[in-house]
Amino acid sequence: MIRKTIVAPILLTTCLFALAACETVKGAGADIENAGEALSTTASNVQESL
Repeated sequence: MIRKTIVAPILLTTCLFALAACETVKGAGADIENAGEALSTTASNVQESL
């Protein structure tokens, strides 16, 4: 029970910050796309260095 009282507010706050940072659904899509591209680039760089 105590876990829910601690985790729920933290999760809610995190979600609110994430939504505020994106501002719109379009912004969220762009953020996710940029994160995917960065991950892909990093993976390619690591693969090339092996």
